[in-house]
Amino acid sequence: MTQPAATHVGASACTVCHVAEVEAWQGSHHDLAMQVASEQTVLGDFDGAKFESAGQITTFFRREGGWFVNTDGPDGQLADYAIKYVFGIKPLQQYLIEFPDGRLQALSISWDSRPAEQGGQRWFHLYAGQNVTHADPLHWTKPSQNWNFMCAECHSTDLRRNYDVVTDRFTTQWSDIDVACEACHGPASNHLAWAKAPESRRKADGTLGLVARFEPRATWQMDATTGNAQRASPRRTQTELETCALCHSRRAQLLEGHRPGKPIADTHLPALLTADLYHADGQMQDEVYNYGSFLQSRMHAQGVSCSDCHEPHSLKLRAPGSKVCAQCHATDKYAAVSHHRHAADSPAAECAACHMPVRTYMVVDDRHDHGFRVPRPDLSLTLGTPNACNDCHGDQSAAWAADAVTRWHGPQRKGLQNFAPALAAARNVQLNAPQLLSEVAADKTQPAIARATALGELSPWLSPARFPILNRGLDDPDPLVRIGALQGLAGMPPERRWATAGPMLDDPVRAVRMAVVGFLLALPAGQLQPAQQQLLEQGIEEYLQVQMSNADRAEARANIALVWQYRGDAPRAESELQAALRLDPSFTPALVNLADLYRALSRESDGEQVLRTGLKAFPDDASLHHALGLNLVRTRRMPAALRALQRAAELAPEVPRYAYVYAVALDSTGESSQALRVLRASQQRHPADGETLQLLIDLLGRRGEEETAQGYARQLAELYPEPAGGGFD
Repeated sequence: MTQPAATHVGASACTVCHVAEVEAWQGSHHDLAMQVASEQTVLGDFDGAKFESAGQITTFFRREGGWFVNTDGPDGQLADYAIKYVFGIKPLQQYLIEFPDGRLQALSISWDSRPAEQGGQRWFHLYAGQNVTHADPLHWTKPSQNWNFMCAECHSTDLRRNYDVVTDRFTTQWSDIDVACEACHGPASNHLAWAKAPESRRKADGTLGLVARFEPRATWQMDATTGNAQRASPRRTQTELETCALCHSRRAQLLEGHRPGKPIADTHLPALLTADLYHADGQMQDEVYNYGSFLQSRMHAQGVSCSDCHEPHSLKLRAPGSKVCAQCHATDKYAAVSHHRHAADSPAAECAACHMPVRTYMVVDDRHDHGFRVPRPDLSLTLGTPNACNDCHGDQSAAWAADAVTRWHGPQRKGLQNFAPALAAARNVQLNAPQLLSEVAADKTQPAIARATALGELSPWLSPARFPILNRGLDDPDPLVRIGALQGLAGMPPERRWATAGPMLDDPVRAVRMAVVGFLLALPAGQLQPAQQQLLEQGIEEYLQVQMSNADRAEARANIALVWQYRGDAPRAESELQAALRLDPSFTPALVNLADLYRALSRESDGEQVLRTGLKAFPDDASLHHALGLNLVRTRRMPAALRALQRAAELAPEVPRYAYVYAVALDSTGESSQALRVLRASQQRHPADGETLQLLIDLLGRRGEEETAQGYARQLAELYPEPAGGGFD
């Protein structure tokens, strides 16, 4: 018999049968993820406490039985705001303020809930030292601090934002205010009906009425030879890991309503190992919430899952400290001084001290890296990545630490993650980057997230010779790898894109399909046959559904604008970009896209006005200076254009494109010598930038410096090899 669609019943319905699990959950960080402000839940000092930041005095006080804060609002003026909810509990607690339009905003001045002897029991600012005022995108009233989108999905159960695009209002709802049973197990109405059904019916229904079944906890068998345990049977599903990853990952939301058992990439897009989030060796840099780190690890490769180490209801470790590791790693080998080289039973001898280094986020929140990597101070020497040795021995050099590791464990102790040189070379635009990236992408022993990242990083060096490796990535069983391959093909000529990616419009994973649609929106108008166009339009409709589900976000509205541009509807594209800027005036890509739309409509003066308005608010945004410079070039105001392009190159020397365009403009005005100086400086920073090399070859050739030009030409040929009879077909 077909079951009805499952609905949420609330955690209270689970308490009758699952007493032990509920008792373990109560008081956990999941249980206390969000609560109504009350005498029992508010931890901060609201007895007239004052806090100064960015020249403003914020006061916390009580009034008429409630909790209030007097602080600077969206206009910069001091006003009283009521605290409606508390957010989190340890090591800090934030406070949520409700606005009339249904937005809940997280106050950036937070309470340090640690004991006083640990430096806690104080107010502190999450962006200390950054002088955040009401005009800053990080201000507590801005979209970056909006609970409805940024926080709520992972602090409540069955979260529905309920954003009304017409009125620009939220009526956000949940089934449980906190992270309760159904957040992980899925809606339980059918399970509840199963539990109440006659015994004969229960025996006949092997699903137990559950949305998804978690695998039983794995059995591990110790290998006496290696001192490491192995799973008795392979991991059959990713259900547990991806259920945890829904919140314990850095990701973008596609749609609400993720159901356990579905791939996380069906409703969310997990981040790759990008430079803004991870160090080149994969160590966490920004807040990444464990999943991306764990995917890189040998633990993941061997079949370890979250509940092997963490009790899933209480969230506590299965055993204290290194004893949790000793479940699978023999103590006679790994707890020995000969292995860890520190005093026995000291904090430094703990497994996590070396293999899970701590980084601090939100000022006071220490988090362990879940990459479980071998310490590599040798990479600190060559690539500048951090290492666990010098985290503690800050008075010593990385060379000292590398020498010690070599003496203790030999020179070949490299560990599982060996992709750091490739990612570092790509980030620094080095001449060996394409070859190193290709090797990582082709190496199936490397973590899938690393291979996906390597494929994406190949984008600047796309050539027919590298198309085969990218094409293989498009067929990889891991959706992240398929997405990385699409990113790597970003430079593919538009007219060739359908043959490459059109067949992927029916990919089983939504995040891949959305990446395919984004890739195909660059197709020239009229290229496709009617049947092909119909297939693409079906994909575009799903793409629009995804973007409209996030219509409270500026980036989604900018993506919708791209669809209307593709469809040739400039007024609707303009309307969506303007909507994006109303939602978030600091979202400068929308300013650049709007100016570019005006260029296509021969409305250069309107584009200039948009960019100059943006620069008044964000004078140090390189992308706005660059776009303004191009606008001024097109309108033949070269002195002003050169100033704008120069400013862009100065503000973002890490973007070789800006220096290249500035040099082109200089050369066009007869300033070839200055153009050459700009290019040479940029090429020193980014030796493998193809555009820079090509222009250097041209300028040097005109100057008669043939030998130097030929040297650059050889570098260019190595970067973009052409296979025999090559092409993108």
